[in-house]
Amino acid sequence: MTRIAEIEGDGAAAAREALESTIGDGGVVVFPADGLYGLACDPLHEAAIGRIHELKGRDEGKPSAVMYFSPLAMRELLGEIGPRASAVAAALLPGPVTLVIANPGRRYPLACRDEPERLGVRLIGGPLAGARVVVFQTSANRSGSPPTARFGEIDQEIVAGADVAIDGGELGGEPSTVVDLSEVDDGGDWAVLREGALDRVELERVLAGV
Repeated sequence: MTRIAEIEGDGAAAAREALESTIGDGGVVVFPADGLYGLACDPLHEAAIGRIHELKGRDEGKPSAVMYFSPLAMRELLGEIGPRASAVAAALLPGPVTLVIANPGRRYPLACRDEPERLGVRLIGGPLAGARVVVFQTSANRSGSPPTARFGEIDQEIVAGADVAIDGGELGGEPSTVVDLSEVDDGGDWAVLREGALDRVELERVLAGV
């Protein structure tokens, strides 16, 4: 049976502990990101990632991002990329963005899929900030259905198929803005791959100061 953890009722610390322990045990978690609900597991655990694809109804073969909840946990990863990409990451994170960065160490190949030299990364704040795990993350919806910002609207088969489901109340409702930084340290420019919660005007304002 799925364990339900309510941030409002149980507290943020209990939700973080549930996330950490379940990911550490190779489980699957429904969790609140900053805009939409997601599914998470250990990014190196192939069977857990397979469970997530099964819950979503189809493995679309697309790369997924890895998510961090603590800046310190990202330090080693960001130390492997160039100075421009690192400066942009420092300016935008934590926030409602997914950054596609160069991945010379070929970390997290199960998330990268057929693009091992590029990796999508996220760092979010909110009640789960400080959790001491890195997760493979994707939206908590069946393939072909829209993701949701309300816990009660998540497909009940997805909730039932997870080990823990964290109720974070109603979220912002928009996906992250996806920004490609993978070539900025090799003479290329950044590019928006998906419009989302951080609009282009604000993104350009932030990046102009980097």
